[in-house]
This record gives sequence, C-alpha cells and structure tokens, in this order.
Amino acid sequence: MIDPLTAFAAIKGGISAGKQLHSMSKEIAGFFDSVDNAKKTHEKKKNSLFASANEEAMDTWMQKQQAIEAEKELRELIVNTRGFSAYQDLLKLRREIAKERKERERREAKEREEQQELIAIVMVVLVFIIGMSAAAWWMLDQKGFI
Repeated sequence: MIDPLTAFAAIKGGISAGKQLHSMSKEIAGFFDSVDNAKKTHEKKKNSLFASANEEAMDTWMQKQQAIEAEKELRELIVNTRGFSAYQDLLKLRREIAKERKERERREAKEREEQQELIAIVMVVLVFIIGMSAAAWWMLDQKGFI
C-alpha cells in the first residue's frame, strides 16, 4: 500500500492536469485507504502490549499526522477547484464504500464461521462412523466371524 503523501501527490497532479474527480476514483480510493491504514496502524501500535516503543510510536504518529494533513490538503484542493458540494459528495461516497466493505467483511466472516461449523460437523460424523465401524469390526472379530 502506498503512503498517503504519494497518493495525495497523484491526486493533486491529476486535478492540476484537469482530470475530473470521477475519473480518478482509483487514486482517491487508494488515498483514503492509505489514510485509514496509517490511522489504524498508529492506534494498533499505541495500544499494543509489546510496543517498545517510543521510536515506533513516534513513527506511526508521524505517519498518522501526515495522513491527516494530506486529508486536509485534499479537502482544500477539491473545495477550491470543484466546490464544497463536490467534497461533500466525495465524503458521502467514502462513507458508502466503507459501509459496503464493512458489510462484506461481516458476510465473509459469517461464511468462514459457517464453513468451520460444517467442517466440525463432518469431522464428528466421520469420527462417529469410523468408531462405530471399528466397534462392529471388533465385535465380529470377538465372535469369530472374521
């Protein structure tokens, strides 16, 4: 994943070249993903029991601050070039995408859980069948039928 500053530079270059925002959806999505990742990484490191870390915490904090600053610059750039309503549309789209991703992740987690339950049921049934077969085999062997 690229860092927020690199992603922002790509967006800024595209806007300066006259590209429309909707044609830069991939770059904008990458930017917001990198911003979110920088914020999450900082929170994860900050709350970690194993964070050694003044240096590591400072590094993630700096990345988070750079992401926040780049986000502010993007807002100003879009508001100044396309208007406030365009920025509001962008934020609305970002919320919708985040909601869709969260829902997809929830569905995928539920599907994984259901698959694990199914595997567990199949394993129990197989162990039961094998156990019953072994018991029947042993009983037949004890009676001299085998």
